[in-house]
Amino acid sequence: MNPDLDRLRLIRTESVGPITYRRLMSRFETAAEAIDALPELAKAGGRAAAPKIPTRAEVEKELAALHRLKASLIFLHDPLYPPYLAQLSDAPPALTVLGDPKLLSQPSVGIVGARNATANGMRFAEHLAAELAARLVVVSGLARGIDGAAHTGALRTGKTVAVVAGGLDVPYPPENERLQAQIAEAGAVVAEAPLGTAPQGRHFPKRNRIIAGLVLGLVVIEAAQRSGSLLTARLANEAGRELFGVPGSPLDPRSAGANDLIRQGAHLTESAADVFANLPDHPAREGLARDPLFRNAPPGFAEPPPTAEADEDAATLARARREIPEMIGADPVGVDEIARRCQLSNAAVLAVLLELELGGKVETLGRNRVVRLADP
Repeated sequence: MNPDLDRLRLIRTESVGPITYRRLMSRFETAAEAIDALPELAKAGGRAAAPKIPTRAEVEKELAALHRLKASLIFLHDPLYPPYLAQLSDAPPALTVLGDPKLLSQPSVGIVGARNATANGMRFAEHLAAELAARLVVVSGLARGIDGAAHTGALRTGKTVAVVAGGLDVPYPPENERLQAQIAEAGAVVAEAPLGTAPQGRHFPKRNRIIAGLVLGLVVIEAAQRSGSLLTARLANEAGRELFGVPGSPLDPRSAGANDLIRQGAHLTESAADVFANLPDHPAREGLARDPLFRNAPPGFAEPPPTAEADEDAATLARARREIPEMIGADPVGVDEIARRCQLSNAAVLAVLLELELGGKVETLGRNRVVRLADP
């Protein structure tokens, strides 16, 4: 039996997100045991039919395609998995990588910004990335505009990592196909989605959290308010990463986001020297240390405590199954808040939330929060 096949089957199973995957792996000794338990858990969560679980043949086909592409598959607790990314409570259970996976664990800085960037903004991004790449790995999202300019500049002097929203075999945007190939040859291209996945809007926030999790600091260039770049900055800040903002004209809406970050305390950045002077050698805090799902976890090891349903009596679990769904609405709510208001143990709350997620009723978000899903 190949445990990697079972782990990949569990990761690719419908309704199993990053946090649910770790809850399952903490509750069962193997991924195979977790897979066997899924139908009953989903039924307890209100699902009429069992979630779709890939067959062994299907994941073997995926692994063969990765091999033909000369790509690597890295699971969460593998030695090559990037340690800073592993600190996120919703770190991807598996990554696919084209290029050198060791780059993901090297000291790095992110550069993100507007897709419809100005010529000056792209020129600055390219110049800044070239200076930073001489000493650090430069990480970005391979989007048009600032991202593409940052990758181009970094390739001139050093290494760069591109995090893509779709599968490794679906270059996006199409005009960056050649750039993606160059990055795969000289650096690394990273994806969470399986091969063949065409990027959609919902994939980009997931990509952004990977960028935020990989880096020690993030530079924002020409980002409008309510942009994806500012979402990446928020995620980076929550993960304890250092923030840097490149100032721009107050007359240009594309500079409003970066200017606001500076106003809120991000380092004003006019050159690589500003980054080198303020970039720490490790994150200011670790995501796991602030998440009650993860007790006593050593740095870089995202292992949750056991979800011990067996420790809870039947009456407690029955009450939890009645009360917890009523506590969860369209706005995210913290798991600790649910436990406090229901006066239930974390073990009982997590056991029921696992059932509800597998039942397609709720989604577990980062920072130990859950939200109700709309009925199909």
